[in-house]
Order: sequence, then structure tokens, then C-alpha cells
Amino acid sequence: MKSGTVAVIGRANAGKSTLINVLVGEKVAIVSPKPQTTRDRILGILTRDGYQIVFADTPGIYKSRNVLTQDMMKTTEDTSHDVDAILFVLDAHAGVREEDAALIKRYAALGVPLLVALTKTDIMPQENIPAAVKFLADAGVEADVYPVSARKGRNLKRLEAGIAAVLPEGERLFPDDVISDRSEKFMLGELLREKILLKYDEEVPHGVAVIIHTFRRREDGVYEVGADIVCEKRAHKAILIGRQGKALKEAASFARTDMEKFLGGKVFLTTYVKVREDWRDSERLIREMGYGEE
Repeated sequence: MKSGTVAVIGRANAGKSTLINVLVGEKVAIVSPKPQTTRDRILGILTRDGYQIVFADTPGIYKSRNVLTQDMMKTTEDTSHDVDAILFVLDAHAGVREEDAALIKRYAALGVPLLVALTKTDIMPQENIPAAVKFLADAGVEADVYPVSARKGRNLKRLEAGIAAVLPEGERLFPDDVISDRSEKFMLGELLREKILLKYDEEVPHGVAVIIHTFRRREDGVYEVGADIVCEKRAHKAILIGRQGKALKEAASFARTDMEKFLGGKVFLTTYVKVREDWRDSERLIREMGYGEE
């Protein structure tokens, strides 16, 4: 059979996590329209008869503004050097630029098979798709290009087959029933952070981390989940909590619904908001938040 790891790389908001979730068939990575949604490498595992594809979701390529984003970009680069293939994801709706072609060629130079997925084709004029493919070819990109729509499920089978075709022969890297390398505890924290990213505007969500300090299943089957929501400024804490705690209650309620779907049982969720000044510029605090750890 064929088996291998594929680094999924692209600019922030290109649709990498959404594409992986749809291909794997389960939610293994959170999704939001904001940059820095994915902060660490997360594996999504797709097992079929004849092949296993291990997708490595990476932080979106983004200009470093603090120690956290520097670490995120290092994660992306390190991942690209230790895989069997690279899937470069481009937001076709946003338009393909010369800088995109240059990035693709830089990753292609690493010497492993590289494929390109043009995402969000369902929300762009269809006549623009051939032009985007031609632009890449004219720019010197030598790779198979797959226009896809994760939301509509368009062309995903062809993309999956194309990825499987370039993988090496080998045994499965994970058991058939495993879909991610991340723990339930990690995913619960990510689900809560996702709801914060979706609910709050401006800079507040980018400076938020979630630490799950309590996770246990009671005898009655209810899961007790305790979470610390860490922000960088006291003003942000007030915004997160909202008037009479309304904003935090809404975000927690949305998160609890997804947690219950994920765990398959009732969840009793308790949240606390704490301030750690400028934690994204402290390597020690970044590690305390759980980032950069395998």
C-alpha cells in the first residue's frame, strides 16, 4: 500500500484546515476567517483501502509580529522539510499573485512531490479558474493544479487520488481508526478558541490562548471541562467577559455544543478569564500555553 505524510502549506486564510477536515471526514482542526487560527502542527489522517494520507496542517504563512508567530512560521518550515509530499493551498477567490508562484517554487525546490490546490472556487467566476492555472504555469510552476471547493465537495476525489499517487510504498503510519495525533483535551481547548475567534473582533482573539485544566468523565456520563481563557491585557478581559458576563456565556455555550458533539455526551463547562501580559512574546509562557509541543 501507499503511505506518507503531506505538509499542507499556504498563506493565512487559504482554506487549509477546512480542506483537511473535509478530506479526513472529521473535524481535526478549527476554522475561522481570522489569520493565526492554526497555531501548531496538527495531523489529520485519511485511511483508505490501498493508502493512508497523513495531512500535516500548518500555521498559515504570515508576517511575524511576535515570538509566537515566529515559532508558528518555524513550525511550517520544519514540517515542510520532513514530509513525503507538499500540498500548497491557494485561495483562488482572492486571486493568484506572483508572490504565490515564488512561494510554490521555493517549496518545490525541497525535492519532494508538490501539488497545488486552488480553493474556494465555488465563490468565484468559473471562467477565472483556467486563467489562474495558466498564470501559475506561465510563472514557471511545475506542479499538478487542482481547482477544488471544500464547501461543495468539488474535485476532492481527484485531489485525493493525485496525492495518493505520489506517496511512497509503505505500511500505515497510524491505526485505521485514528484520525488525528491530538488528544481530546487539546481539541476541547481548540473548540473553545474557535468560538472566541468567531465571536470577538479586532485584536482580542489573536492574543487569546485556552488551557484545559480539568477534563474528566463523571459516573453519570457527564464530562466536566474546566478552561482558562488567557488574554494579554486587562481591557481584553473585560471585552471577553462582556456586560454581566453575557459575551463569555454565549461563546462558552457555542463551544459546549461542539464539545458535546465531539465527545458524544453531555458537557459541564466552566470558564475563567486570566491575564498574562504580552504572553505571545515570552517563550516560557508560549510553552505553558502548550504551543510548540508535539
